[in-house]
Amino acid sequence: MELQEILVYLALGIAIGFLAQKFIGKKKSKKNCDKGDCGCH
Repeated sequence: MELQEILVYLALGIAIGFLAQKFIGKKKSKKNCDKGDCGCH
């Protein structure tokens, strides 16, 4: 495996992880806001 391939897969993994964390974070904040205890503001 070449260095370029490693960098591409690493960047892809970071991007997917960031999007997954952002999506999961939005879900959690919605649940907290429904309970009336919203720490997002």
